[in-house]
Order: sequence, then structure tokens, then C-alpha cells
Amino acid sequence: MRILTLIHEYPPIGGGGGKVAQDLARALVKRGHQVRVIAPHHKSLEDGDAADGVQVIRISSFRKKQFAADLLAMGGYVTVGLVVGLWQILTWKPDILHVHFAVPAGVLTRILSRLTGVPYVLTTHLGDVPGGVPEKTDAWFRWVYPFTHRIWRDAARVTAISEHTRRLAVSHYPVQIEVIPNGIELGADFSDTLASLHNPPQIAFAGRFVPQKNPAQAVRILSRVADLPWRAVMIGDGALMEETRQEIERIGLSERITLTGWIVPEQVHTHFAQSDILLMPSLSEGIPMVGLQALVSGHAIVASRVGGLLDLVQEGENGFLHEPADADGFVASLRLLLADRGRLLRARNASLRGARKFDLVQVVDRYETIFSEAAQRNVKQRGHS
Repeated sequence: MRILTLIHEYPPIGGGGGKVAQDLARALVKRGHQVRVIAPHHKSLEDGDAADGVQVIRISSFRKKQFAADLLAMGGYVTVGLVVGLWQILTWKPDILHVHFAVPAGVLTRILSRLTGVPYVLTTHLGDVPGGVPEKTDAWFRWVYPFTHRIWRDAARVTAISEHTRRLAVSHYPVQIEVIPNGIELGADFSDTLASLHNPPQIAFAGRFVPQKNPAQAVRILSRVADLPWRAVMIGDGALMEETRQEIERIGLSERITLTGWIVPEQVHTHFAQSDILLMPSLSEGIPMVGLQALVSGHAIVASRVGGLLDLVQEGENGFLHEPADADGFVASLRLLLADRGRLLRARNASLRGARKFDLVQVVDRYETIFSEAAQRNVKQRGHS
């Protein structure tokens, strides 16, 4: 099967949504499918990248930042993508279009589908749903929301990465939506048993430094457990990076907290392999790839009780959940784990066992079925027309 994927972020550009698309594309190629991805260009990235058999077609989209896309970059992706997408469909003749995010890539994909008759499958990641990430998208959803309904209605199938995302989407777009969680590759050497911890334990925070991820709250929480032994790494970049750096310096934790800046996924994995606890005081989440990587890495997870994080944390077993503003609760949970190495080790092993639920093999199985059914239905409809 030939699958043309459309997404406005794709590693090393963007965040977790792009990593989801990359993992799925690579896994589909391993199963014998042909996959091409239309993704944005940024600075020195090379066009025509074919890592792991996936052909990535990088297009100019006025994107200024590697970790974030403004309205100009999104509009540029749709405009340039229309020409590139039409050429790919007419010359390569894909069986199915797979679009990640209803906005902005869904706008482009629906136009391409209407012009060419190739069906599309939409995967929603929360940030493309009104109210999903209110601090980030509510302002521009006031303008674009009336024009988004047809993107959802005209999709051959719609999937959501979590039950929370599905429920929120259905409240705005009354279409049938199937939940397929983000998946992660466990690897041939995956084991669900750890024998030891790092000394001292390392706490990881990873994500864009934006209000949704709440990095300043993470620093304030860490400041209240400074009497215990630990080190921390904060991975990512964004508009709140300088504010976060200043907060770390103000409370005197520069020697204990490392800021990595924006790094590639392979470097993230290295830091995660050296960590024991994931700290995520996010205001909203779908099913974050950071959380899945934490499960595979065997991290105890102390996170917000929001969205898809509820699917990753079994309270009291592999971690704890708190309301985003409940700093006292976050501090108490970190203290429990840092002060009792036996409890921390048990929580880490519980995360490893929980990782099997999100095995990428099962996720790809379900997408294969959906793509095949949508493509076959389109062929039958054309045959009867």
C-alpha cells in the first residue's frame, strides 16, 4: 500500500506529534508499505531524507522556530503543500492519505482529497481540538472553528490518541472516532525488570517550554525537595526557557538542574536512560510521547491528573497524579519516592510492565486495518460510480 502522510511537524522539527508520525511511518515501511511524508523544512534540514525507508519531502513553510509553528508557518505549510501534495498524488498515486492534526494539515488534506478522490484518515492529537490546549489554541480557534467541521466529516476514518481526546472531539464534531493510543517500540532487548537505581536518583522533565507544559511549576516543585539527594535534567526549549533559567538561578539550583535546550530524540533517550523519575506538571496532555518513553525507560511518573496522563499512571503503583496547581501534592509524592529507594524501584518496574499496553506492534496492526478498509471502500465506490 502507498501511504502519503501529511503533518506540519516531523522530527527533528516539532514535538511529540511528529515523533508519533515518524514511528508509525517507519513501522509501516518495515511491513512492506511505501510511505512518503510531506513535512516542513527548517534551516539546514535536507530534502528527500529517506531514513528507515521513509521518504520525507521537506517544503518551505516560513517556519522560524524548530519547536513551534506560528500561524504564518501553518498557512505556509498548507499553501506550499497544496502544490507538492497534488504532484505527489498525480505522479506517485497513493492509496490513502494519512493526516496528523485536523489543523493545519487537515485543511490541506481535505482539499487534496476533494481534488483527487483519494480518501484520508485523520488522527487527532488534542491540540487540534477546541479546548484541548486552551492556553495555546483558544485564541485562533475562535476564528477557524467554523471552517473545521468538514475536515472531520469528510474523513474516511477518524482516530484519537486517547479517550480524553476522543470525548472532547466528539463534543465539537459529531463523527465516529476510534481511540488508537500513541505507540512506542519496545525493542528486542526490552525487559520489564530493573535491578538498581541511579545514585542519586535523576528527575527528568521533557517538553516544549510553553505554558501548557508548566516548566516553572516543575522548578518550584524541585526547590521544595532540595534537602533530599537528587539531580534533574530539563529537556526542551521554547518561549519560557529564559524565564525557567532565571527561576533556577534565583532559587540556587543551577548546580543540580541541567537545561539541555532543544535536542534530537536519540539524545532524549540517552538522558531518559540515566533518569529514574518523570516530572510532568502539565496543564493539558493527549498521550505524550515523553510519557510513553518514560514507561519504556522504567520511570516512576509524578504528573498532572489531566488528559491521557490518566492512561499512563496507575496511582500508587508506577507513580502519582495531582491537579496541575497542587504543588503540595507533587512535593509529597516526590518525597515518598526519593526517600524510599525500594518504593522507587518498585514504581519503576511497574512502569516497565505498563509499557506493554502501548506496544507499537499493536498500534500499527490497527492502522493497517483502517487504511486497508478505507482504500478498499474507495475502490468499490469508484467502481459503482
